[in-house]
Amino acid sequence: MTYDFIIFFISMAVLVKGADFVIDEGQVIAKHFNIPTFIIGATIVALGTSFPEMIASMIASYKHHSELSVSNVLGSNIINISLVLGLSFIFAKKLHPKRDIFKEDSAWAFFPLLSFFLIAYDGVIDRFEGLLYLLMMVGYIVFLKNNAISKIEEEVADIKIENSEKFDYLKTTILLLIGLALVVIGANFTIDSASNIARYFGINEWVIGLLLVAFGTSLPELVVSLKAARRGDADMAIGNVIGSNISNFTVVLGASALINPLKVNLSEVMFDILSALILTVMLVFVTVDKLYNRSTGIVFIIIFIIVVKNSFTHFIG
Repeated sequence: MTYDFIIFFISMAVLVKGADFVIDEGQVIAKHFNIPTFIIGATIVALGTSFPEMIASMIASYKHHSELSVSNVLGSNIINISLVLGLSFIFAKKLHPKRDIFKEDSAWAFFPLLSFFLIAYDGVIDRFEGLLYLLMMVGYIVFLKNNAISKIEEEVADIKIENSEKFDYLKTTILLLIGLALVVIGANFTIDSASNIARYFGINEWVIGLLLVAFGTSLPELVVSLKAARRGDADMAIGNVIGSNISNFTVVLGASALINPLKVNLSEVMFDILSALILTVMLVFVTVDKLYNRSTGIVFIIIFIIVVKNSFTHFIG
């Protein structure tokens, strides 16, 4: 059993480190090809920080651990808003997003989560529904592209000035491949060791995925948003969380369902689903009144503690 814990933490560290390579090199590629900063944050960085969730959930699906696949997604969304944004607001300098997040992005934070109730109502997310989720992400990317057209010229000009250094194709390709390999290997061992730990202690796999695996795979979001918040980049800090939550439901669940249909017992996990929904509603209210401050951060952290306590109580106590 000690062996499984050691493997779990080592593999999680490998998973996160691999994600760092993927995110960093993804940003390098995006900037080299003059992709605007906002698009980088909302797509490249968001998808990059969701990469650990995607690989972990896909491998869990392949191994027929549906609970780990779905709970990892829900847990990551809960952690992204409550813990990641909570800490970002607490430790940040003043945050003043240039973008009207409520007007332009809040609805997209709701679409995938609300559709989850419809898709999982029959207890299964099948391959066709997984494909629909992937198409939803395509729709979001198209929306971002069209929405950002008026800002592209100015941001591209800034990017060209900032990135005058020579682009090293070989270095970037090698680091990207190393990152991808580390993520796949780390996710594979993470899922196996997490399943063994759950069985040994009689803990439902849902809790392992919701808390332990989700926390580990959310570390890239935490690092990116905290760094962005500390330097006052509110668009990156908040946009990364919103983009990651959207990609978690669309890309992560969609890709996992394409591998194997995912079973979901809505009645048993309704508390966690409602927690994710309530936190999303709160995030919308925060963007409406621009409550990007320490008080909001503390409230988010308190909710995170409540979710952790109740999840453990429900499935263990």
